[in-house]
Amino acid sequence: MKTSGNHPVLGAFCCAFYLPLVASMEKVTIPAELRTAMAEIAVNTTSCSVTCGPGYKLERLCSVTATGERRNCTIRRSGCLTTWACGMVHFTIPVGKPFQFNCLSPDEVGFEREAYFYTWRFAQSLITMNDMMFKPLKNTESLVRLSPARESDAGTYRCDMQLVKTFRVIKRIYFGVRVIQNELVNLNFQKSLTWEQKVFYDYLVGIGSGVIGGTLVGMVLCCVQRFLRRAANKPAKI
Repeated sequence: MKTSGNHPVLGAFCCAFYLPLVASMEKVTIPAELRTAMAEIAVNTTSCSVTCGPGYKLERLCSVTATGERRNCTIRRSGCLTTWACGMVHFTIPVGKPFQFNCLSPDEVGFEREAYFYTWRFAQSLITMNDMMFKPLKNTESLVRLSPARESDAGTYRCDMQLVKTFRVIKRIYFGVRVIQNELVNLNFQKSLTWEQKVFYDYLVGIGSGVIGGTLVGMVLCCVQRFLRRAANKPAKI
């Protein structure tokens, strides 16, 4: 049997483990230029100003020395993007009323406005997020104006905000718009009820009011029990 001393492979492994130990024992000299050098680092940052689409965040930048000392701290606003899917927003508007909705919210100012464009699609008379139901809508602005609103304007509007350079979608939002007649806007439910329906409605409201409803029911049950007891104790007439 051969020993490790005359085995070439084991000898190479020994040298490989020995060399790093020798190198680690040598002193490392840090140049004077690096000792006084400073790096600009973001030491603190806020969350994005919006939950979806492009927004902005505030960062605190400081010059940090080799000893960890912070100097010349400033606040910088930079763009951020959490997610591109924003879901749906619902609106109900009367016929003939001017109305508009915007794909760009006031807090979405993290990116340059010239860096992206808008693509609109429309699903008439449908409140849906099924992309197969939409047709192109001729509008290149960030908002849609209904002046005035018509019944044919009802449906779902989809807005895609895309980067000019890469055509990447950075925001998609749906606007569900319902357009109703003016006489349906200020409906008074109680005026349309008969006298019997109003009594029953008030009774349901009282029952649904929690403690008051429970108290009324308890009083009624107590009265019923007393009446039954008196009727049971009363002697029968011959």
